[in-house]
Amino acid sequence: MYFFPIQYDEPLFRPPSEANAAIVQATLGCSWNSCAFCNMYETKKFKVRSFDDVKHDIIHLAKAMPSARKVFLADGNAFVLSYDRLMPIVSTINEHFGRAHRISAYALPSNILAKTHVQLCELRTNGLSLLYIGVESGDNDLLAMINKSETAQSTLEGISKAHAAGIDTSVMIINGLGGQKYSQQHALNSAKLVSQLNPKFLSTLTLFTPHGLNQFQTQFKGDFIPQTQVEQLNELSLFIEHLELDGTIFRSNHVSNSVGLEGVLSKDKMKLLSTLEQVIEKAGTLMESPRTPVNRKIY
Repeated sequence: MYFFPIQYDEPLFRPPSEANAAIVQATLGCSWNSCAFCNMYETKKFKVRSFDDVKHDIIHLAKAMPSARKVFLADGNAFVLSYDRLMPIVSTINEHFGRAHRISAYALPSNILAKTHVQLCELRTNGLSLLYIGVESGDNDLLAMINKSETAQSTLEGISKAHAAGIDTSVMIINGLGGQKYSQQHALNSAKLVSQLNPKFLSTLTLFTPHGLNQFQTQFKGDFIPQTQVEQLNELSLFIEHLELDGTIFRSNHVSNSVGLEGVLSKDKMKLLSTLEQVIEKAGTLMESPRTPVNRKIY
């Protein structure tokens, strides 16, 4: 039987790009844990782990994974920890993981805004160089309906503050989040926000309703109309079309997505749009359903 040196409080989640990282649970659960589309941490009550427990895990993980190049701080948004709690953890990681070149964590924009520029710079200097942020949408109507803790403005301010301190971000948008009615404003406002941010990484996931469609629809007061696969792809195409980015690494290869896409924006924008167009045309033909026209006017 394989022996692992520490015991995690499960479920344990991490971004796909942290597959080979040493995972350290600095917190348990998610401090917000109220988004309508997410059930990742609903079985957990949010808790800040003691430094002694975290240090114990770091020491034993470092012995088991001496070649680890990346360390990910779990759970849902470990960056909620104050600077005074984070710095000892980061320092301990640096002490024991001699080959690690990146420390990362999930974060809410409000977690970033709660720290000073000097504190963020100090964390960056000590290796905490990447934050994963579920932006979900750049549309305030949708953010309110899905019970997100942020607005487009707080997201803009928080992520911009991280960038100003030299901390990179990986931003996630949920395709299909607003259904048919809100599709266009979701795509255009999300593209506008992401373009303002120009994150290092951008990914898209497709909406999943873990508690069932009926419960999700209550958030929209009956206004949510599910999209067909073709409609979701049209929305994704509209989103990508209106992105104005420079050097952002784009991935849409999550298991929830029906089409795997990857490239660098804006260099590969036309290639991505061409791929989507071909898939949409083929899907429309197979489903014997005409492609839904999209109003491309920006408002």
